[in-house]
Amino acid sequence: MTAPLQKTDVTEAEVPRQRAVTKANTPASGPAREGVVLNVFSHGFLALWALMIVLPLLWLVLSSFKTDAQIAGSAFGWPANWSFDVFTRAWDKGIGDYFVNTVIVLVFSVPLTMLFGSMAAYVLARYEFWGNRLVYYVFVAGAMFPVFLALVPLFFMVKLLGMLNTYQGLILVYVAYSLPFTVFFMHAFFRTLPTAVFEAAILDGASHTRTFFQVMLPMAKPGLLSVGIFNTLGQWNQFVLPTVLMQPQSGDDPERYVLTQGLIQLQQQQGYETDLPVLFAGVTIAMIPMLVVYLSFQRQVQAGLTSATLK
Repeated sequence: MTAPLQKTDVTEAEVPRQRAVTKANTPASGPAREGVVLNVFSHGFLALWALMIVLPLLWLVLSSFKTDAQIAGSAFGWPANWSFDVFTRAWDKGIGDYFVNTVIVLVFSVPLTMLFGSMAAYVLARYEFWGNRLVYYVFVAGAMFPVFLALVPLFFMVKLLGMLNTYQGLILVYVAYSLPFTVFFMHAFFRTLPTAVFEAAILDGASHTRTFFQVMLPMAKPGLLSVGIFNTLGQWNQFVLPTVLMQPQSGDDPERYVLTQGLIQLQQQQGYETDLPVLFAGVTIAMIPMLVVYLSFQRQVQAGLTSATLK
């Protein structure tokens, strides 16, 4: 006679462990496998995009240390001499003056844009009045309006004010040009801030001005930093507006070209005597400050962008 089979007792505590082992040994299901494929594809696309951005920048910086013969003979090789003399030459050929002009304009235009933009966005986000939405949609429409359509009337308006080829004329135009996006961005950010803090400040006797500057504006610091970086990048790289508004009107007027105009002037000054390292050095000088600014505040920019959408 054969012995009866013994029944193995499985406790309730061992059931989840056995299920986990069985699930781990089974192949991935369809949705999970699709998620893995999508994740690999997205990371691969981001890596390819990063290479497409980093490699040209690296080639540009390395080419500024080469000579014309090295660039023509080995465009993708390492420079034989790492001398910084080419940057001095580029600075002396006018890049220094163009750099200073750009800094002067941005030192005034970016803070004024942030001040007026945040004030307008705060009023539109926190106060209900007749025409509130109309004013907001006018700002939004301004962000979608192509700047090329406004060049001719803008030129004559600035000319009537006597501000052509002046710092103050370009500063005012930059502020007006950047206000629509600033108001649009900060309006959404101010609406995410807690209303209880605003009401508590009013009940404590704070004026509307004090509530804005001492309570609400510090709370909107992440959003201000994010939109400030965007405005700095946009105004630093602006080419169309300075080209139209910063042209000398007579032979006696000084040249107040900004960096984007200065690089074109540097290329035109070379003529038939090509000096590519100087041109590459000028582009590098114009590029490095913005890279430093963005990399320094990268986390703050990401925090400002996500905080307004997650709250």
